[in-house]
Amino acid sequence: MNQLEALKEKLRVIRMLRVLKRSYTYEELSKITGLPITVLNRYVRGKVLPSTERAKILAQQLAPYLNLAEEVRKRLQFDSFGFFDTMKVLSDTNLVALIAEDVALRYMGKGVTKVLTAATDGIPLAVQIADELGVDIVYAKKKKEVGVEKFYEVNYVPSASGSVTTLYLPQWALKKGDRVLIVDDVIRSGETQRALLQMCKQANAIPVGMFFLISVSDVVDRLREEYNVPVESLVRL
Repeated sequence: MNQLEALKEKLRVIRMLRVLKRSYTYEELSKITGLPITVLNRYVRGKVLPSTERAKILAQQLAPYLNLAEEVRKRLQFDSFGFFDTMKVLSDTNLVALIAEDVALRYMGKGVTKVLTAATDGIPLAVQIADELGVDIVYAKKKKEVGVEKFYEVNYVPSASGSVTTLYLPQWALKKGDRVLIVDDVIRSGETQRALLQMCKQANAIPVGMFFLISVSDVVDRLREEYNVPVESLVRL
């Protein structure tokens, strides 16, 4: 393990502790890890980092208590009509970073060269995943930006909206042969994500997978069958 990998492992353990601290007391974490409360407190506050060996041990000790899907579910807020808000998930930088690490590990060997999403809610997660993979993130918008001459453009009709929406992506952002991982926070009907796939087709780029934080109903299964690419979601509602 080189120095960078060792540092990332230490930071990962700190993130795990910070996420678990929302559900467990220091006393409970002390029983799980066998470490004094004062030491755990210094780790969580970022005052010190664990040694490389201790970080490995802590990761093994904490892993059984950390379920990323359940952590997401606990943070979702539903209104009386059944609609939900993901802000408490996406604002938790430690949780988003842990999810991104997990996703990146699955795609590390697939030659991803770009992470693609649609503005705006999918950007925080997509940025983290792109950073873990060491590639650029590009994102489609619903308006053209000044200073860009050529765009990929895709029209689609969001479910029950009764109106046409257009996504724009600068043509420099995707090139022929790019291997693209499509990321978004929520997928409900799949129209936006189909538009992103269409952009890949326009650019002669290759979609190698799709990952969503939350999916509704069976839309993930339908996309997988339609496009024959890996499609995953962390939480299915």
